[in-house]
Amino acid sequence: MSVSAKGERYLCEICGNEVVVEEVGGGTLVCCGQEMTLINEE
Repeated sequence: MSVSAKGERYLCEICGNEVVVEEVGGGTLVCCGQEMTLINEE
C-alpha cells in the first residue's frame, strides 16, 4: 500500500514500529522486510 495522505499511521506487524506520515512523497513504507500496515486514515 502506498502512502497517500498526511496523518496516516502505519504499523510493522513484526517489531511494532509505528510511523505517522508528516509529508507525502509517494512510495511504500517497509520495515523488517515487509510492507507496513495502514492502521488508520485521517
